[in-house]
Amino acid sequence: MNHYNPGRHIVSTFRAPASLLTDMEGCRAAFNEIISQQQLTKVGEVYHSFEQGGFTAVVCLTESHVSIHTWPEFGIATFDVFLSNFQQDNTAKAEAFFSAVIACFDGEEINTQKLNR
Repeated sequence: MNHYNPGRHIVSTFRAPASLLTDMEGCRAAFNEIISQQQLTKVGEVYHSFEQGGFTAVVCLTESHVSIHTWPEFGIATFDVFLSNFQQDNTAKAEAFFSAVIACFDGEEINTQKLNR
């Protein structure tokens, strides 16, 4: 019997400057750049800003998804990336995506879980 490892799922809460947690267009540009760098395929996206300045974003990928929700009034964001391993092992790409997002937001991890699905 062959064993299938569906992929790496990284879920994190991190602290970041409020100025970055309100920059939805900066996040969109960063996500697009990381998706391109990691040779991932975007199939849909939703970005929504809130009155207090925070935003939420979900980007669907053929490999699965990334999402972020920001609370600038508390200086935190929640983020997750799941990249499936259907055609290849994407573990390194999931790790690279996560590291790039933390760097982009000048983030300080509060809690991170790395799950092998």
